[in-house]
Amino acid sequence: MNTWHRKLTVLAALAAGIALPATAGTTTYQIDPKHSSADFSVTHMLISKVPGQFHGLTGTVVLDDSDITKSSVNVTIDVNSVNTNEPDRDKDLKSPNFFDVAKYPNITFKSTRVEKNADGTLKVTGDLTMHGVTKSVVLNATAPKSPIKDPWGLTRTAASATTQINRKDFGITWNKTLDGGGAIVSDEVNISLAVELIIPPAGK
Repeated sequence: MNTWHRKLTVLAALAAGIALPATAGTTTYQIDPKHSSADFSVTHMLISKVPGQFHGLTGTVVLDDSDITKSSVNVTIDVNSVNTNEPDRDKDLKSPNFFDVAKYPNITFKSTRVEKNADGTLKVTGDLTMHGVTKSVVLNATAPKSPIKDPWGLTRTAASATTQINRKDFGITWNKTLDGGGAIVSDEVNISLAVELIIPPAGK
């Protein structure tokens, strides 16, 4: 191949490269702890649901712009932020009877797989670490909403998710038996997450 042909080949390759569409990237969001929470509830004495909440959520969600199943979730919950509107109960939850925050101050969730359901919702599988034990759990989640600009020019979106776990699987076993049978606190814990996500300003 002479020099002229080589130049034509290079020019053709460059033109082909320009004609190709740009590869879609990812967008990294941070959880906005001021507008996010993790709610939970347990059955009390077989008759009622007692709710609680964690306010200290942080972490990141990396959304793949072209294929949401390639996205990832990484969440940390500050167990000291637990609130059940009863100070004595919150103190007990933080004690070795339950979460033992002195040893295990955080709950974490790291996704391992994201699947999209036919109705557009998501199945997010990941490793939940609580009380020093890691188990695989599945979050049934909504897809993130279409991003918006807030009054300060920042990009925001939001999503929610639910799951149910057995606290005994994580070594949280304290309980007492009622006189008529049954336990004071159920082993099953229902969890509901509501997170608002923000693209952090440049340099943060």
